Amino acid sequence: MSGHSKFANIKHKKEKNDAKKGKIFTVIGREIAVAVKEGGPDPDNNSRLRDVIAKAKANNMPNDTIERGIKKAAGDADSVNYEQITYEGYGPSGVAIIVDTLTDNKNRTASNVRNAFTKGNGNVGTPGCVSYMFEKKGQIIIAKEDCEMDADDLMMIALDAGAEDFAEEEDSFEVITAPDDFSQVREALEKEGIEMADANVTMIPGTMVELTSEEDIKNIQKTLDLLDEDDDVQEVYTNWDE
Repeated sequence: MSGHSKFANIKHKKEKNDAKKGKIFTVIGREIAVAVKEGGPDPDNNSRLRDVIAKAKANNMPNDTIERGIKKAAGDADSVNYEQITYEGYGPSGVAIIVDTLTDNKNRTASNVRNAFTKGNGNVGTPGCVSYMFEKKGQIIIAKEDCEMDADDLMMIALDAGAEDFAEEEDSFEVITAPDDFSQVREALEKEGIEMADANVTMIPGTMVELTSEEDIKNIQKTLDLLDEDDDVQEVYTNWDE
């Protein structure tokens, strides 16, 4: 893993998101609503909400927007109920794709996801058809340019807090945790004033698939772009080696 530019990938993702601020704010707004309904509006007693707030701040969501979202979800008993649905399938040349959605209309979402796969010459599969190729992990990326701490000290803080693994990349540090330990590790780093470029529970592929055909690359990009444009889509994971 060492030597790869994880932060460059994150920056690329963030820049893409910056161009679609409305989309990312919609995504996080839904996550706030679900977190509040599940565990209440007080972040001190709701670790999932704390994690979503950290994600919101990392994406430059204004504090008043975050607070409004929490108040709305807490005070409106009739607010929209979002259902979490995960789709799995294949892109060109067997690339594995997992799509996490939060939706208030299952039929619309299923149709849009299926359409995105079909237009990229792929297909939606059955639940479990590709998820076995991924491992669910907490992943925290810290950009070297934002961190003055010595790598060994940073590693010890992360490991002492419960992290499973620590890796030094070309321009960043990567901290890996078990999903259940993610919140406590993220909070331990936050308490030390460590800025995080990205912090999420994610799906990490065991093996990557490289696409050599221009047609395949164009097709998977088409699928990913269509999914990215859909407000119901929260996260997309693939084992495509870009």
